[in-house]
Amino acid sequence: MDPVPPAHPLRRTPVQQRSADRLARILDACAELLDETGYENLSTRAVALRAGVPIGSVYRFFGNKRAMAVALAQRNLEQYAEGIQRRLADVPGTHWRPVVDAVLDEYLAMKRSVPGFALVDFGVPAPPASEPAGGPASDPNHMVAARLTALLCAHLGLTPGADLARAVLVAVEATDALVQLAFRADPAGDPGIVAETRAMMHAYLARVLD
Repeated sequence: MDPVPPAHPLRRTPVQQRSADRLARILDACAELLDETGYENLSTRAVALRAGVPIGSVYRFFGNKRAMAVALAQRNLEQYAEGIQRRLADVPGTHWRPVVDAVLDEYLAMKRSVPGFALVDFGVPAPPASEPAGGPASDPNHMVAARLTALLCAHLGLTPGADLARAVLVAVEATDALVQLAFRADPAGDPGIVAETRAMMHAYLARVLD
């Protein structure tokens, strides 16, 4: 099952390395400011100042701050998938529980270390009511679940199917809620709640993976 491609937030895709580096600086600055000011107070002008680029450079890539945050969320998802794959390089594909542990451990590591991740992990705050909903194709947890389903199938040699995709989506939704609870209780993630989250994932996914 291929992940559903999200809507592209960039006005212009960088071709030269210099432009790619500038885009990376803009997203890094966006992430830092999210931690410092929150999403509501985020501004393209502040991002430009922090990144050390002209404001026109920000608008060359993004129409507004929401598009910038969406691009950051997409970068986070790519980094998450790459981090899981690095962890799975040392995990045999003979049993699914260590694979699921790697998925959770990488998410926890990003929650603890990646700037801006607390506010913009794989999606941005809900748009105003006047904006149309994007549906499942643009829902962050649907995109994460699709990517994880593909990774699980590839590493464990599973056949993609509707039952597996649905189970992974439910596990992602439940895990997201529990991890948010763990980090509200403890800035590093309450160990007891994290342990319960891991146990929940194992017990629930055993229905389709055992």
